[in-house]
Amino acid sequence: MKKINIAVLGCGRIGQMHARNVALHEMTSLACVYDINEEFANKVASELGVFAVTDDSEIFSNANIDAILIASPTDTHIEFIEKSVAANKPVLCEKPVDLNINKVNECAERLKNNSVPIQLGFNRRFDPGHLAAKNSLLNGEIGDLHQCIITSRDPGIPSWEYLKVAGGQFRDMTIHDFDLARFMLGEEPTRLFAISNALIEPKIKTELNDSDTLMVIMETASGKQCNIINSRSATYGYDQRVELFGSKGMVISDNRKAHEVKKYSTEFVEKKEPYLNFFIERYQEAYMNEITAFVEAIVNKTSPTVDFEDGRKALVLAETAIKSIASGKMETIN
Repeated sequence: MKKINIAVLGCGRIGQMHARNVALHEMTSLACVYDINEEFANKVASELGVFAVTDDSEIFSNANIDAILIASPTDTHIEFIEKSVAANKPVLCEKPVDLNINKVNECAERLKNNSVPIQLGFNRRFDPGHLAAKNSLLNGEIGDLHQCIITSRDPGIPSWEYLKVAGGQFRDMTIHDFDLARFMLGEEPTRLFAISNALIEPKIKTELNDSDTLMVIMETASGKQCNIINSRSATYGYDQRVELFGSKGMVISDNRKAHEVKKYSTEFVEKKEPYLNFFIERYQEAYMNEITAFVEAIVNKTSPTVDFEDGRKALVLAETAIKSIASGKMETIN
């Protein structure tokens, strides 16, 4: 099979990771990279042996480029998605589509007759453990699903510069868990209640009106329950777990470590390795599987398994959570 030639837009931390993954993946080749910061772009291009484009229009007009991967700042996502579609180039876009739900709805309206594949970067759906848990549910191993519990705690608070532009914890961090919840539940939540606070760094609340610690409870029309637990800083590492509890049993997708060796001595028993450091290490397989799914959608001319509408619905849940924080009430999801 001919490799899919992909251009990566954005050469920050997440863009650098995507560029390396595209270059390494057996089904893709890295065509070029672009970043408004030419120093970032040149560094990645030099490392991976490709060229850096200084004008993004060159990418969309290049017939040798088969697809686009968008890892640029969030406020450029809609522009680049629409340029990709206009150029008839399939696009894989990092989350979220945008921080403004009205802009996302307007974009959805403009793209409603679009047939060009648009995949959203909700990579956790492709994590082997999470996917195995979902398959256990689908195979009937745990019976009817009653509860889904998603725990996602980062190892440390991001920089203050990042927090100021990230759009808030619900839109930036919890949005991954909102999508994973929809994926695991298999049906749409209909109502939601959220609580949040800044228990780690109080000025996140006083100066940014944001949070670093939160919980969300959701319910579907059939009564399935979901609890999302988030923290910006877990002292013991990157805490990523999913628990599905059903009428016949339970399945857990647990944390990952570098290896499973246990050490014993007069001072301790079952001393283990710490959890993998952060999202790039923890979800490396998921990111590569995400690219595989993207290529398969292109080659087989099928809809991506996680698409623009999934991105829009995850943002709707984030907006509903923010509304619940303001009202202090359980909110209906519109």
